[in-house]
Amino acid sequence: MQTEDHDSGLKAGLLKSCGTCRVLVGVTGSVAALKLPVLVSQLLQLSGVDVRVVTTEHAKHFYNPAEVSVKIYDDKDEWELWTQRSDPVLHIELRRWADLFVIAPLDANTLGKIANGICDNLLTCVVRAWDTSRPLLFCPAMNTAMWQHPITAQQVSRLTEFGYVEIPCIAKKLVCGDEGKGAMAEVSTIVSVVKQYLPIPDESSQKTST
Repeated sequence: MQTEDHDSGLKAGLLKSCGTCRVLVGVTGSVAALKLPVLVSQLLQLSGVDVRVVTTEHAKHFYNPAEVSVKIYDDKDEWELWTQRSDPVLHIELRRWADLFVIAPLDANTLGKIANGICDNLLTCVVRAWDTSRPLLFCPAMNTAMWQHPITAQQVSRLTEFGYVEIPCIAKKLVCGDEGKGAMAEVSTIVSVVKQYLPIPDESSQKTST
């Protein structure tokens, strides 16, 4: 009975959408994942925006789900939702639901997976199934030494060749103590770029029409 209730909750979470612009936030195993609650909060402040989150297992180490005010989907949900041929496939349902996918942060491991077409968890399956006519934004985040590795530039370039949009990382003192490029872009920057890719109504025009 509990499993049935859980599955129904997963389905209802996608069917019920209060916004006209649907943003799916992907979060991977970088320490920058601790900014997820703030990112979600600021996205929800945009007019007409609804948000869902898809997380990797390693990303869970860095944030408190109780501080995230929207539904979070993980690998367990993917497998529990599907029990027979007529059941929905979660990564396909998420792909259909979202108008825009922003991965923040995108760690080095998941960057490598996406660049090579690997889809071994819920998040990377959504990416592999993504409708490339819709925006996919990615925010790299990793240690400076990892960022400077020659393969990183190749992999970022590969993602942009797919049509995905890079929100560049920045230079600052990292949590590990190193100083240099590799930190995720500021949340305000990410939200600003998301706004550019969503058909968000102009509040002033709404006031005029009313």
